[in-house]
Amino acid sequence: MSRPPVVARTLPALRRALAELRKRNASVALVPTMGALHDGHLSLVRLAKRRADKVVVSVFVNPTQFAPHEDFGSYPRTFKADASKLAGENVDLIWNPDVKVMYPDGFASKIATEGPAVAGLEDRFRPHFFGGVTTVVGKLFIQCRPDVAIFGSKDFQQLRVVTRMAADLDLGVKVIGAPTVRERDGLAMSSRNVYLSAEERAVAPTLYRAMKEVAKRIKAGKSIESSLTAGAELITEAGFVLDYLEARHAETLAPIKSPNQGPIRLLVAAKLGKTRLIDNIAV
Repeated sequence: MSRPPVVARTLPALRRALAELRKRNASVALVPTMGALHDGHLSLVRLAKRRADKVVVSVFVNPTQFAPHEDFGSYPRTFKADASKLAGENVDLIWNPDVKVMYPDGFASKIATEGPAVAGLEDRFRPHFFGGVTTVVGKLFIQCRPDVAIFGSKDFQQLRVVTRMAADLDLGVKVIGAPTVRERDGLAMSSRNVYLSAEERAVAPTLYRAMKEVAKRIKAGKSIESSLTAGAELITEAGFVLDYLEARHAETLAPIKSPNQGPIRLLVAAKLGKTRLIDNIAV
């Protein structure tokens, strides 16, 4: 029998709820989300339950990580359905602040990151993005003081950025990356998949198939450069506008020219119609 989680929408309410959760020295896991929850998010919640005694899920569509031309206004907001799903997973607390709580009048500070945040991947196409992400995640870590925080690996550069930030700023949070959850045809689950038309949805798994083909070629001894070229051709021939398809060091995100330079992560971003999709796999 599922029970409804406590929902906090103000900082005093959050602090009271967290104090209650932490009685008897219970450990706390945080799963930061922007809502519109799908099975990928719920897999993060289940991992959080294995890693801590109590689970907090934040639901906040963060305006500072959207550029003016992006989809902040139309981003799916489904809080009632989200809360029902989280109740089904026996989540203890939902942190659901509004914009004024997170960014009150006069708010004038942000976290600036380098390292993996300036790797020439997402930052090249969305230069505003990681400043917004690190600031809101830093605030969530400070507000909730979790022992662990769970992030999906689909946003792989983001995972590396947040992990670096938590370590550099001594925030006392262990950041854990969870495997990407996929549809049966390989498409990485994403809240933005709802934007795809039926025709686009049929084409979208090409990104995953192309990365698998690149990985197969590299493992067979083909050069990384020629393997990436072949993968890019598959993606563009399917109708995508490709932002990048890159082979990077899985830890530092530095460019890799040969397999002996370290563990390889393939990362891709491309637009299909009006929808921008990202994905990645290990080689």
